[in-house]
Amino acid sequence: MSALQLRLVIETADLDAALAFYRDALGLPELESYQGDGGARVAILGIPTATLELANTAQVAMIDKVEVGRAVAHPFPLRVRVAFEVQDAAATTAALLDAGAVAVAPPTRTPWNSLNARMEGPDGLQLTAFQELGAPHAAEAEESP
Repeated sequence: MSALQLRLVIETADLDAALAFYRDALGLPELESYQGDGGARVAILGIPTATLELANTAQVAMIDKVEVGRAVAHPFPLRVRVAFEVQDAAATTAALLDAGAVAVAPPTRTPWNSLNARMEGPDGLQLTAFQELGAPHAAEAEESP
C-alpha cells in the first residue's frame, strides 16, 4: 500500500485573502472548490510535485540559522513550514510581500546553493520560497542531506 496524494490542509479565517496569496500571487492553480452549509468553503490548489520532508530539531535549527540568520521561535509543538520551489526567489518574494506576507528574512544563498527567502504567510504559516541555483560545491554537498 502507498499514499496516492499529499494534501496539506491549512485552516484560514479569510479564505479570499488566502486565495489571493496562494492562487493569485504564488500562481497555484485552483483545481476544485466547494461550498457547504453555514458559509463553509474550501479551495483545492494544485502544484506539479510535492514531497514530505522530515527534519529533526537540529536540522530545523540549522535551516533557520541559514535562512534567517538566527533561531526562529516556534510557538506550537507541531512545527510546519511550507517550502515552494520557484523559478525566481527574489521576484516571488516581492510578489508575496505585496500580497500580504510578512518578511522574516530576505533571499539568502544557502550552503547547498539555493536562494531561500523566509516569510510568514496568511494566518502565520511559515513559508520559504526557494530557487535552486545549481549543484552545490563538493565540500558543501557533504554537509547537506
